[in-house]
Amino acid sequence: MPIILKELADFCSARIEGGDPTATIESAAEITSAHQGQVTQLTNSRYARHIKGSTASACFIAEGFGVENVPEGMALLVCSDPELSFIKAVELLHPARTYDRQIATQAVLGANVTLGNKLYIGPYAVIGEDSNLGDGSEIHAGAYIGSNVKIGQNCRIHPYAVIYDDVVVGNNVIIHSGAIIGADGFGYKFRNNQHVKVPQVGNVVIEDNVEIGANTCIDRGALGSTSIGAGSKIDNLVQIGHNNKIGKHVIMCGLTGVSGSCNIEDYAILAGSSGIADHVTIGSGAIVMARSGVAGDVKAGMQVFGSPAKDKKTAYKEQIAISKLPELLKRVKMLEEKIQILEKEV
Repeated sequence: MPIILKELADFCSARIEGGDPTATIESAAEITSAHQGQVTQLTNSRYARHIKGSTASACFIAEGFGVENVPEGMALLVCSDPELSFIKAVELLHPARTYDRQIATQAVLGANVTLGNKLYIGPYAVIGEDSNLGDGSEIHAGAYIGSNVKIGQNCRIHPYAVIYDDVVVGNNVIIHSGAIIGADGFGYKFRNNQHVKVPQVGNVVIEDNVEIGANTCIDRGALGSTSIGAGSKIDNLVQIGHNNKIGKHVIMCGLTGVSGSCNIEDYAILAGSSGIADHVTIGSGAIVMARSGVAGDVKAGMQVFGSPAKDKKTAYKEQIAISKLPELLKRVKMLEEKIQILEKEV
């Protein structure tokens, strides 16, 4: 969607410095690859060196961001929040694909399904009986929606996502391909030398503005609900066990695993490959760093690292100490040899 630079600047609340305000901007690109007709962003000084040789037509930068060697002809789009402004530019220049509001003839709808207005249901999508789809939502090809499922307005369920019976999905929710919402939790009791399955009769409740990545699994509660709070963003390949309570605006990065009955409070961040044991509380705003294993509660605002995870500063000191062990062992061996020599002289 090409646009005149001046119009793009106005749309993104930016001030133009240099360049040609009448230049046509056709797309957006990273600072390392942007060329003429494209807009980019520079928000990290580590990438400033790339601007010298760039042929991009325009670049978003922050007020007061010092930049040298700006190529002749490049316009600087100066604004208070260049990252957010660039996001707006990308959305304008690269609008999401739209689908005709229709129900494919190959879709399968069960009895008593309630359909909102302006829906898209793709070929071979399956909607179980007594389910309810809100206005403007999209169910893409091959997606499976179980019985008694409630999906709110303006949701997008990508191809081959699976939503089991009784799941509740809020408004503006995105569920990517391969995600499975509402499968049984992993609950067993060992009796008479065998594992006896605990019935999983709860459900999953997903609040508004949540995004769930590809091949992520969220298990239903054994009793009651597994819940995902409004605004939370869950990456690909994440496992969320039964009866977890995920707060609002939580970030969960790829390959994270959360055991059952945990409480992840608002604004917490679980970085990639982190693992959380069962019945653990991660406090509001806490950060579990990548590849950390958490076996106990983490206080609000705390940053933890390692396995078992502990305060980041303590964990870093331990890592530094471990890196010095070879030299320390060498010194100990040298001291032992000196002691042996002295003992022989006595």
